[in-house]
Order: sequence, then C-alpha cells, then structure tokens
Amino acid sequence: MSVRAIPLLVLAFILYNAIVLTMGPEALQNEIFRVHLLSGGDWTFNWGDFILLVTLILLFIEIVKSTFTTTSTLIDHALSMVVFTAVVIEFLMVPQAATSVFFLILIAALIDVIGGYTIGIRVARRDLNIGADH
Repeated sequence: MSVRAIPLLVLAFILYNAIVLTMGPEALQNEIFRVHLLSGGDWTFNWGDFILLVTLILLFIEIVKSTFTTTSTLIDHALSMVVFTAVVIEFLMVPQAATSVFFLILIAALIDVIGGYTIGIRVARRDLNIGADH
C-alpha cells in the first residue's frame, strides 16, 4: 500500500486527541502567540486555531489527491470513510470531543469523503471520455 493511500485528515484527528485528551478541552484556548496589529488590535492564535489551520491544509491536499485515478486513490477514499466514521463516533461518544473545533474536523472529514468520491467519479468520467475520442 502506498503512503498516498493514507488519508491525511487522520493527522488532524490525532493532533486534536493528543492535545485535548492529555490537557483537556480548555487547552484549545491556550495561546500559542499574539501579534499586535497596526490597527491597534491584538490577534491571538491558540491551539484550536492551529488544529483548524492544519485541518484546512490537509483537506486541501486530500482534495488534490482525489484528482488522481490510481489504486491508492481508491484505498484512500475507503480509508477516508473509516476516518470519518471514527470521527463521528468520537463526536457522539466522547465528552472531550464536544467542541466546535472537533465538529469542524468532522465536517472536513465529511467534505473529504463526499468530495473525494465526487471528484474521483468526475475525473474517471473525463478519462473515459478522452479515451473514447480516439
């Protein structure tokens, strides 16, 4: 199995659990850094923001990965469904997962599953249409 077949959103899932299950859900509000802006306001970046940033970057990579039509892509789609199922189960069953940050990870996993299959079908259809022109 190729490394490309591993759904990257599992890393966001693991990161969330590593932070929240070791330090508690309140750790999501712990400040990583603060920047004083020209407007006079302060922008605070906390652990919850960091997890969401990582999740968005990984979702982008997953969407790009879904444009390929290889065997590892099919395995990635199936494993993405497994990750989504695990995220849903944890959201419903684990009290520490009852946060907006975790809910947005759940939505990203859902977008990965739906987007992956949709894009995969569109790319496969395009490949079939290109092959039919010859």
